[in-house]
Amino acid sequence: MFRLPHILPVGLLLALALTPAPAQSPRGGTHAHATPAQETGFLNRILDQRGVTYRYQVYLPEGFRRDDRKPWPVILFLHGRGERGSEGMWQTQVGLPQQVRDHPERWPFVIVMPQCPLGSFWTDPPMLQMAMTALDREVEEFHLDPERTYLTGLSMGGYGAWELARSHPRRWAAVAIVAGGVFWSYAPERWQEAAVLPTKYARALGKTPIWLFHGSEDSTVAPRQSELMFEAFKANGGHIRLWIYQGLRHDCWTRAFNEPELPRWLLAHRSGAGAEFSAFAERLTVPPHPAAIKLSPAALDALAGDYRDGSGHTATTLFRQGDQLYEKSPQGDLFELAPESQTVFFYPYGSSWSRLTFERDPEGRLAAVFHDDRHEERWERRAAVNRR
Repeated sequence: MFRLPHILPVGLLLALALTPAPAQSPRGGTHAHATPAQETGFLNRILDQRGVTYRYQVYLPEGFRRDDRKPWPVILFLHGRGERGSEGMWQTQVGLPQQVRDHPERWPFVIVMPQCPLGSFWTDPPMLQMAMTALDREVEEFHLDPERTYLTGLSMGGYGAWELARSHPRRWAAVAIVAGGVFWSYAPERWQEAAVLPTKYARALGKTPIWLFHGSEDSTVAPRQSELMFEAFKANGGHIRLWIYQGLRHDCWTRAFNEPELPRWLLAHRSGAGAEFSAFAERLTVPPHPAAIKLSPAALDALAGDYRDGSGHTATTLFRQGDQLYEKSPQGDLFELAPESQTVFFYPYGSSWSRLTFERDPEGRLAAVFHDDRHEERWERRAAVNRR
């Protein structure tokens, strides 16, 4: 036991000698372990510009491979005011990065996510230059597709996205802007140019495809901002879509980036030689839920009953009251269900994505499948009940 203090340093020296040296990152930093043959997911990046160091992120899809030289599409994403900072991480928590985590299969893109420091705005020229430099570096490093380069931003990032779209109109195959505009909240004097400013952007961008999203109850960035841009592009023969989410406030980006059509719409467009876009204008008001249909009391009674999960525990109880179907949780919470069809019900006072779908097996046994945006549960009916 008295020799132990002398043995420990020798063991530590042997362990250190056998430990590989940290690998150098592509940006000159070090990793705690040897760099794997293939990196995917969210990767840290550092950019030095005019003596200032900026940290940002780049996302590589799981299928990305450095050695196959495949020209992947790329998105430049600009975050909102609340995600400003210098740690290089906050911008990965909201909007597009959040949806990439939830649905990576929908987003086969390399995504560049710069971060705007506190005290700055994306519309500041140094910030716009920093964002473009970050994009250019990743395009060069990963040999990304210049004809499938897309731009998106939310809130303050939407302000910045409009500026990058206007100043680099031929760079983008398509642009998606959420809760943004060209009348910056920190520059109210820009509203004095409301009659001419949207037209300047429309003329600069021509027929570059634009998709705008806005909440109808947004009191932070008024939906009027997107309305004015839509009207200007429509009048100038542009290619523009505007979706107004009925009842949503400023935070409409969760709904917007969760639209399955959005990534497909982006990929449907290319820039470069031969790219032609026709004049197009679409304005939709998107309700929070579909219109409910009316089912007979007998049809609702046929669905009522106690439902159990795969472990045999009670998952929910469904019962009819009047001409409505209700769900009662094991904790006693009540939820109204509204029929979208004969077999699909939604929650009129809940998430726009949650559904309860009823299925019968060949023996006529009834099951209710609950599914929201991220998961699915199957509940088997134990016995029908008729509660009024």
